[in-house]
Amino acid sequence: MTGSAGILVVAAQRELRRALFDTFDRDGHYVVHSARDATHAGILLEGRGALALIVVVFDGDGREAAIGLDALRQLPACADAPLIAVLDDAAMLKPTVLPAGVADWLYASQIEHELLARCQRMQKALRAGAAPGAAMAASDGDYRFAFDEVESEWLIVDPSRGRILECSASVASHSGLGEHELRGRPLQDVLAFSDIRAEQVLAEGSRRWHPCHRRSVRGADSGEASARPIRHAGRDVVALLFRSDRAGVRAEVALGLLARMFGAGSGDEGIAEAARLLYEEMGFDYVAVWSARQDEGGAPVQLVQYWRGDEQLWPGPHLQSSLRLVLSGQAMMHQADAARLAPMDPLLEQLGLAGFAGWPLQDERRTVLGALLVGTRQPLPSLAIVQPVLRCAASRFAHALELRHTREQGRAEGLLDALTGLPNRLLFNDRLDTVIREANRTGESFALLFVDLDRFKTINDTLGHAVGDQVLLTTTQRLRGSVRASDTVARYAGDEFVVILRHIVKNEDVLRIAEKIVQVMGAPLRIDDGTELQVTASIGVSFFPDDAPDAETLLKHADEAMYAAKSLGRNNYQIFEGSAQQSQQQNLALKSGLRHAEHKGELRVFYQPQVDANSEDIVGMEALVRWEHPELGFIGPGFFIPLAEETGLIVSIGEWVLRTACRHAQEWERRYGLGLRLGVNLSAVQLMQPNLLEVVASALEESGLEASLLEMEVTESISIKEAPNLVENLQGLHRLGCRIAIDDFGTGAASLDYLRKLPADRIKIDQSFVRNIGVDPDDEAIVRATIEMAHRLKRGVVAEGVETEQHMQFLRANQCDELQGFLFCRPLPQPSFEKLLQERQSLLAGVSGTAA
Repeated sequence: MTGSAGILVVAAQRELRRALFDTFDRDGHYVVHSARDATHAGILLEGRGALALIVVVFDGDGREAAIGLDALRQLPACADAPLIAVLDDAAMLKPTVLPAGVADWLYASQIEHELLARCQRMQKALRAGAAPGAAMAASDGDYRFAFDEVESEWLIVDPSRGRILECSASVASHSGLGEHELRGRPLQDVLAFSDIRAEQVLAEGSRRWHPCHRRSVRGADSGEASARPIRHAGRDVVALLFRSDRAGVRAEVALGLLARMFGAGSGDEGIAEAARLLYEEMGFDYVAVWSARQDEGGAPVQLVQYWRGDEQLWPGPHLQSSLRLVLSGQAMMHQADAARLAPMDPLLEQLGLAGFAGWPLQDERRTVLGALLVGTRQPLPSLAIVQPVLRCAASRFAHALELRHTREQGRAEGLLDALTGLPNRLLFNDRLDTVIREANRTGESFALLFVDLDRFKTINDTLGHAVGDQVLLTTTQRLRGSVRASDTVARYAGDEFVVILRHIVKNEDVLRIAEKIVQVMGAPLRIDDGTELQVTASIGVSFFPDDAPDAETLLKHADEAMYAAKSLGRNNYQIFEGSAQQSQQQNLALKSGLRHAEHKGELRVFYQPQVDANSEDIVGMEALVRWEHPELGFIGPGFFIPLAEETGLIVSIGEWVLRTACRHAQEWERRYGLGLRLGVNLSAVQLMQPNLLEVVASALEESGLEASLLEMEVTESISIKEAPNLVENLQGLHRLGCRIAIDDFGTGAASLDYLRKLPADRIKIDQSFVRNIGVDPDDEAIVRATIEMAHRLKRGVVAEGVETEQHMQFLRANQCDELQGFLFCRPLPQPSFEKLLQERQSLLAGVSGTAA
């Protein structure tokens, strides 16, 4: 183009027409003609020579501009001029369907920064002999068309300024920002890398995948991104491809989601957990599961609902036409046009959903058992993923509803013991299977107690069945009073009872409960006529998974241990013991596997949060090691830690846990800045290592974690005599800046000696005392005295094993500083704990935003 070259700008909107005119006018090389439409252009160009360029603005669906383009080509001055299309940022027209003859295109928001460069690039291509329609292909390619043809999330970034030049429609959809809002924005507003600086990624362009988070309407979606250098719009830039970890975006992640959904437990808790997974990992804004089983009012029953929005006054099921349609057996799938259903369905109108799907939950006979409804404010993700996921999810929920209905029917037909009200053998067996499935999924251990009354037949034969029934009712009360609400007590048969003790950390805790039951059962029992009876019990104990991986064998072993208790004089408990040869072979095999567990990547670090007793906010976390055996699944630490100590492997395993936990803690500190304290356990063997201080200092330096955020936990059962350099090592750790905590406080024999001699900052009350709050006044007195004593010595106190509201209220009332236990959160693997911190941050940000 030369100084006399003419350019025609055609735009219906005055603002865009002025922006185009000013851009060319500032350059000073062109004669610019500005027209509202083709008719106006014809008047302006009367008698003028051929133009060097035409720029036409396309808005709406682009039809009017396309018609005007045909009229322009009839004008002699416009017949052969190359044409650039400018897409209004609100235009519905996609670049892939622009009319033939368009040499290049850009968005209106790019006029100021991109328009002249596009003109120069096209002119260069034309001088090189390219046809006007192929000018862009003759230069350096236009990656933007790929953005609109696929679901990939791409960004093109100017590496010198770190700002976004172009992006795919998928990025705009998932971020909640319009494409015009994203252009020119700093990359870090949209994409944040976890392990590397964004500038380094752009500079390298190595195509390596880096973990990162992408801004999302849901808060932040985790995933990974890869960078590669390209030529775009006449310059060297970088293209970034983002792969979300969301199941709605990637098929392989969707498969993992389905596996976890089918692994969720049965019953209402399992349905809620599976629905939550679907809601979170598919990125839905609305998920609801309904049961079609009619209640007294004849309406379907909602089992679970998740909504990513404000509280709603939900319309009744009879008003939701979509729900009624799905319950009639018809599937619904509206990827982006759910709004057209709003006039007929107040739920869709109220929630403002763009994408919506409903799937009937049917059994094998095609009987509708319920409905699964999902919705999104943005269009649903790729139907190639969403439809199979919803089909499989519907199958999972249908199976759960069928089982639920069967159980309810069975319960009505007698799954509860008529005398005691406890679960009977059938219901207990079902619960035991459920507990085993959950334990296999979470890696938890539990214990099974088989309780048999001693000489009960004599009571029935001599005093009658009425007295026998009184004994059974008293036994029920005593058993229930000896365990937690989360445990299960059932009447297995006659005078046989079974107990499941869940969420155990150490086998010693179970033995204390067994001993307590023996003592409680031995107390005199007064019957209606005033007579006192002495009824004792024999108890057999087996552990999952150490003693057996299945329900039948676990019960068999507990039964065998119970008969061993009877053979030893009754009124005692015994633990199942396999044959010496079998036990030895098992130990040898596990020791061999443990030697290679670290190198094979079978060890995992889980984290359990510690919360402030008053605010319930997370203030710390304890690192807990788990072993995921390739054949046996998760093996409880109560089993493999003694093996590790016996073989000396605890030194290398402990160092690995320390370094891994410090690295994770520092990463969370860098991201969230919460100042969370990290607790890591030290065994007696580690405390005797001469290089302990060097190992801890190296882990801190390597990770960058501040020493004040690391707390080394020493169990009270380690005596000063057992570890001669215990005090010196702990004092050395204190000099490094680390904190010291005494773990399992109250279970050893040297509590006062420990508090007097060791540089301890905090003590952790053992869970065996905490779980008896509300049950045993003696244990309550011990907890109360421990807190008071620790505070007098200016030590902080954290209570372990907090599982009920009653536990929490008691500990609060007695000024316990911090709490840890299943009431707040079970131990979580690193990704899940990180998600917990993300949710906390999002929640606080929402509260802060509301307050502002």
